[in-house]
Amino acid sequence: MRLTTQAARSLEASSAATGRRGAGQAGSAAVPAWARGPVLAITAAVAAALGLTSGRYGYFADELYFLAAGRRLDWSFADQPPLIPLLARLMDTLFPDSVADLRLPATLATALGVIVASLIARELGGGRRAQVLAAAAHAVSWGVLGIGHMLSTDVIDGLGWTVVTWLLVRWIRTRQDSLLLLSGLATTVSLQTKDLIVIFWLVLGCAVLVVGPRDLLRRPLLWVGAAVAVVCSLPNLWWQLQHGAPQLAMTEAIVTEQNLLGGRLALLPLVLLFAGLPVGAVLFCYGTWRLLRSAELAPYRVLGWTIVGVILVVLVTGGRQTYITGLFALATGAAVVEIGRREPARWWRWTITGPCLVATAVIAVALTLPLRPLSWDGGGPTNPVSALSTGWPEMAATVVDAYRQLPDGERQGAVVLADVYWQASAIDQFGRDSLPPVYSPNRGYWYFGPPPDGAQPTLFVGSDASTVRRYFGNVQKIGSFHNPYGIPGFNTGLSIWICTDQRAPWSAIWPDLQDLIITDRAARGGS
Repeated sequence: MRLTTQAARSLEASSAATGRRGAGQAGSAAVPAWARGPVLAITAAVAAALGLTSGRYGYFADELYFLAAGRRLDWSFADQPPLIPLLARLMDTLFPDSVADLRLPATLATALGVIVASLIARELGGGRRAQVLAAAAHAVSWGVLGIGHMLSTDVIDGLGWTVVTWLLVRWIRTRQDSLLLLSGLATTVSLQTKDLIVIFWLVLGCAVLVVGPRDLLRRPLLWVGAAVAVVCSLPNLWWQLQHGAPQLAMTEAIVTEQNLLGGRLALLPLVLLFAGLPVGAVLFCYGTWRLLRSAELAPYRVLGWTIVGVILVVLVTGGRQTYITGLFALATGAAVVEIGRREPARWWRWTITGPCLVATAVIAVALTLPLRPLSWDGGGPTNPVSALSTGWPEMAATVVDAYRQLPDGERQGAVVLADVYWQASAIDQFGRDSLPPVYSPNRGYWYFGPPPDGAQPTLFVGSDASTVRRYFGNVQKIGSFHNPYGIPGFNTGLSIWICTDQRAPWSAIWPDLQDLIITDRAARGGS
């Protein structure tokens, strides 16, 4: 775990030179050998844990939406760039209706993140033990493991941040400008998933101007990489401008939803929870602190301030804790390297022991992966994974049954309207061969467009019909649905209404129905 004498002296000399030059250059001393065997063993264990549980329960709610969006591919979407819907369509084309295979990209991205975490520790000077500890801590992070269970924007975006930070750490050490071009390419991929990495680069740029190394901004390949990222993002930006920049409106919706979890006051506790208790949380805090204070890590101080700056931006804007997961590997790598140089404080030394890592892994797997029997979640507080991964096929089947109750004449022009975009996505996935087209005014589904003006009657699926009563003279309940496992959530207390005597065409109604926010509509009852 401790550095060799040569590597330690090299870093100390580099740090002293940095102080004289004010440039923050770490030098190009050789790094320790990569701990290939144990790191790959940890990586394989993570991939196996995710792979063996991928087929449990069913599609997660957002995965259903990605599948629906993938069937309506565009240059962008209201709530995200196009990469994840494209991946969902690709995997569903190669492996139709396979939950486990849909999640293969997420499993591979998570496993690759474990490898990159070890490489970050190596670049910072960490030996074999430090690299293994970095890989293990990253693997048992609650956020990394839980997010890696399913296909999502967070899992690909988080990997993008992790790769970019590794390339920047390596550039600071070697000054190989080709690494800056590679970081631009990694950013390009990340931008096709989320726009959040722009925050990372803006904060990093400000930190560079304050603490250096300022010569980073004078490297031509940095700007070539930036140009590639911008050019590849132009179709996404053009779509956003053509549709009123809905991703900006999504920011307000996310703030509203985060308030249900405690708002800004809950951000830091949730970040620590996602980092992993207790190992990941301790290493994240200690690593960030050492990046800011350690003489040996002085060349990388700009990255410590970048972590602080990103957290502050997310805190001020009311963002989610998942926005920080891409920085876990950087802070953890700094922590384990510093632990190799000095004895940890007694009061937290136990957190980095083998038994504690094993205990953290067991807890992380139990709480984030779909291992628990579904009966454990019935009738009370539940795991979000089970709450949003169960009941979708049964709900769609109930809608199909209600549709078949309609007289033949009414079925010809009927449409299905779902209150929540998750419900619309599930109906589209499981009922599209038996139902007319499904629509929803919620979230990104609204941008898929309204029903045709001549369509009637309307089958409305939701927990509250008060909204549609404003637009239809006759609204009658013809069915209901409850999660068959007794799990509370969006699939509990649903009702199906037949709506007739429409008071205005859909083209006039649609703008008024738009709603980007997901609220617990199930709690409002089925009035």
